[in-house]
Amino acid sequence: MDIVHVGLARRLPPPDTEPAVEEAEAVDVLWAHADRGGGLQHITAQASVDRIDFLLYYLTRTTPAPAAATTTATAAAHRLITDAHRASPRFHRRYLPLEPLAVTDRAER
Repeated sequence: MDIVHVGLARRLPPPDTEPAVEEAEAVDVLWAHADRGGGLQHITAQASVDRIDFLLYYLTRTTPAPAAATTTATAAAHRLITDAHRASPRFHRRYLPLEPLAVTDRAER
């Protein structure tokens, strides 16, 4: 299992709803945009005053190198959050977009 942490900074102050409601809505948006064959198994969210953080749990893909599997999960999580941000008016209103994904492993360059 690969676990990816992604956080989105707020564009607006927190909504007037309970944090648990905002977290559930955000998780629902991500599930609505998830690729069925992408290996996503579970999503958790934690809302705070200035951001919302997600943990996305992916099945580990069989790859030649363990670093490649982690990179695959990271790229899938980034793609999911980016797609949800583009397609969901609620995500777009509440949160700033992610920065482009940077290549950090020299073997991938």
